[in-house]
Amino acid sequence: MENPSSRPRRIPLRDFFRNPDRTAYRISPDGQYVSHTEPFERRMNIFIEPRNAMGTGKAVRVTSEKERDINAYWWKNNDCIIYTRDFGGDENFHLFAVNRDGTIQRDLTPFPQVKVEVVDELEEIENEVLIAMNQRNPENFDVYRLNVMTGAMYMVAENPGNVTRWITDHEGRIRIAVLTDGVNTTLLYRANDKEEFREVLSTSFKESLEPMFFTFDNKEIYALSNLGRDRLAIVRYDIEHGHELEVLFEHPEVDVEGMSYSRKRKVLSLVAYTTWKQQKEFLDERTRQLFDRLTVKLQGSEDGAEINVIDYTKDENTFIVRTYRDRSLGAFYIYDFEKDDLQRLSEVAPWLKPEELAPMKPISYTSRDGLTIHGYLTLPVGKESKNLPIVVNPHGGPWVRDKWTYNPEVQFLANRGYAVLQVNYRGSMGYGRKFWEASFKQWGRKMQDDVSDGVLWLIKEGIADPKRVAIYGGSYGGYCTLAGLTFSSELYACGIDYVGVSNLFTFMKTIPPYWKPYLESMYEMVGNPETDKELLHSASPVFHVDKIQAPLMVIQGAKDPRVNISESDQIVEALRNRGIDVPYIVKENEGHGFRNEENRFEVYEAMESFLEKHIGS
Repeated sequence: MENPSSRPRRIPLRDFFRNPDRTAYRISPDGQYVSHTEPFERRMNIFIEPRNAMGTGKAVRVTSEKERDINAYWWKNNDCIIYTRDFGGDENFHLFAVNRDGTIQRDLTPFPQVKVEVVDELEEIENEVLIAMNQRNPENFDVYRLNVMTGAMYMVAENPGNVTRWITDHEGRIRIAVLTDGVNTTLLYRANDKEEFREVLSTSFKESLEPMFFTFDNKEIYALSNLGRDRLAIVRYDIEHGHELEVLFEHPEVDVEGMSYSRKRKVLSLVAYTTWKQQKEFLDERTRQLFDRLTVKLQGSEDGAEINVIDYTKDENTFIVRTYRDRSLGAFYIYDFEKDDLQRLSEVAPWLKPEELAPMKPISYTSRDGLTIHGYLTLPVGKESKNLPIVVNPHGGPWVRDKWTYNPEVQFLANRGYAVLQVNYRGSMGYGRKFWEASFKQWGRKMQDDVSDGVLWLIKEGIADPKRVAIYGGSYGGYCTLAGLTFSSELYACGIDYVGVSNLFTFMKTIPPYWKPYLESMYEMVGNPETDKELLHSASPVFHVDKIQAPLMVIQGAKDPRVNISESDQIVEALRNRGIDVPYIVKENEGHGFRNEENRFEVYEAMESFLEKHIGS
């Protein structure tokens, strides 16, 4: 029997979605200053305080962004911070610099409709960075060397067309370029930055050799590779002659995600991979000692939390540490290795209590065609796990995966009494190449079946009330919502589509220009508008709106460069033409997901009412 007294309190909705008081801590290279972001006029801005005066209220705000949160930032040197932001969600990020005291702030890339990416922070060079911009050609990114103090820049590598990635050695010289014709990926290499590039390796896009960084002598590379194997492994690769030298680490069940190293000590430090939870394999005794010490110090207050090093000083003695778990956004700490001293800087969301939130549990089931599908199930606290209203929450991408972490949407829904199912359907990354390839041309088909099979599994287990199942997702998850209501209409009582694709033909036509090098591979993964017309037509919900019976809500950012607003406009118009009222929220100052706090509040308040109306809680 359900025990009403064991139910947690109804946490205010805005507590899940408000800006943190303080987050994104970083430390200056010399360790004398600590920075963080916090709200200023509802936007996340950068504040700096002397390390020896932390907690005294002497933090100085050095940025004054009022239209958009700062997207990311880092210390370039002891006197200058670099940050990025876009404009209303258009994802055309500019690079900005600001002095440590906030006196001089400058847009280093003041070019309209141009996107900037950082190629190399050039940590050993005081005032310069390497950036890539699509200023010359919207489809291709050239590399520039930029002085962050003067703004002067010059091109160091011109994109010959379809180079999608540039890789530097440890001296900041561009030595590798990755080129694609859409179907085949080619690795280009040069021994120094004066030579011409030459081809080393060409593979199908289905195979992968992803350079991570050079060996410390700048002669070979460490790479993630699934050449000749199903799962990504870390290998040492002879880039000069184009062959694998040794496998450093591989996992029998999942892809390896990456490897870290010490710049100062010139040693490999750890390997990361994710089963149901992130795992670390230590390659260096000092790194192992660092994490062992942190684990001991955080016992009790942070039991079971993930521990990650976010930033560190140039001497690699002082570290900014971040924790999180499924029921907590965790906290930031500063740790002095020599003194073995750990201090808490700030909790990210102290108003949320872990004991009131719901555990996120790994689950697995077998799809109708025999694949093992992994995912997560979050059950509401204090309710019996029987006949619950369910919100199925397929992830975006689709070529990413859900992981064990704190998710404000999931915790909000669980607090309102809903069980939440997250599915790593076929095509989700991390489970090997065969699992990924099983998703090719399966939008609305087997990929959708994997999600439907998760719902049927919950019903069979008696967890789900079959009459109270909703589906909600963003991006591909939004497409999955529309496809669920269209092609599996008997399963769902309602759906919420957040920046989702409704028409695969128009989606392909409106992708950002810098995605065009990947277009041929997208045709192979999703379908070709010319040769697969029937396939794309049958998988596009907008052409089958007569099958949609359940209520639908649609959310869209007007400046979304990935899923154009026409995708949402089309499905809303088609349903309204049938006389069906579709709640439709559009924000002119948002893109692929809402970042401004007031817009988040509006969306989730509308979602709460919509779900309460159609599946109860």
